[in-house]
Amino acid sequence: SIASTVRANPSAGFSIVSFTGNNTEDATVGHGLNATPEFVIQKGRTIANYWAVYHAGDPATPHTRLNQTNAGTTVSNYWKSFSNTVMTLPDGGTTLNNVNNNGEDYIAYCFAPVEGFSAMGSYVGNGSNDGSFVYTGFAVKWLLTKASSAGSDWQIWDVSRQPYNVNANTLTPNSSAAESGTSGYAVDLLSNGFKFRLYGSSSNASGVTYIYYALAEHPFKNSRAR
Repeated sequence: SIASTVRANPSAGFSIVSFTGNNTEDATVGHGLNATPEFVIQKGRTIANYWAVYHAGDPATPHTRLNQTNAGTTVSNYWKSFSNTVMTLPDGGTTLNNVNNNGEDYIAYCFAPVEGFSAMGSYVGNGSNDGSFVYTGFAVKWLLTKASSAGSDWQIWDVSRQPYNVNANTLTPNSSAAESGTSGYAVDLLSNGFKFRLYGSSSNASGVTYIYYALAEHPFKNSRAR
């Protein structure tokens, strides 16, 4: 019901969506993926507001903010639902918490999992040096995590900055901090997934649910072990 400008690559499970909000309950916006998005990041362009995030990995708390450390939530002024064609929006929210205020321009980055290319989901930390293993089915080149059931930093690891395991070089999108080499966030980026090697409140705390998004080093091909 809202006209959108979309640049989409369904084969890679990624689209960029630009639209203008209308403050109307159940308004819909096309995303162009031909698959249901499981990870969406949206920001107002003409209004100062939070980076709104949706992640299907933890249905109990699917909404959070890329620029903050808050735990996940079910706030009513973020998205209502997603299908393989559209995002369904609420009416407008407060200045900082909204995805559909009237007359405001928004940009949304939408992601859907593609076998052999990307993976997104959730895992539960165990607070151990023999940490949780998450299967992705490919060699992981880039990994983003965030606690959804507790407050924590967002964390990014990749094999360009650190090409061998154990990888403890993290970046935190929610802060302006320099790269950290904190051993508490050490992870192995493996040929078929990733595994945490030490306790870290932002990656492997006992009983905490985390969401993640991972990209493959060699998309759609058999990867060599690392």
